[in-house]
Amino acid sequence: MSSLKKLIPLADRVLVKRILPVTKTAGGILLPESNVSKANEGEVLAVGPGYTARDGTKIPVTLAVGDKVVLPEYGGLALKLDGEEAFIFRNDEILAKYAN
Repeated sequence: MSSLKKLIPLADRVLVKRILPVTKTAGGILLPESNVSKANEGEVLAVGPGYTARDGTKIPVTLAVGDKVVLPEYGGLALKLDGEEAFIFRNDEILAKYAN
């Protein structure tokens, strides 16, 4: 089991692995780096339990493990464990989630 799978975020944090953009077309043509977009999509690896608001109500995280999400271009805390790279974002920093 990888170290990233054992990592559990706290509060409203979400552990995300960026999905690498496509660098080859369906016909096998390699795209130049200038045409390849930055990896702004990811897959949720782990989620925290949520956080407690000032009035005492529990606010759960809106994402689940396995969700495909749209990430901001900048931000997140980069982690590298056993050669694998992932990022920790707050729940409210995630821009969108793809419908299943």
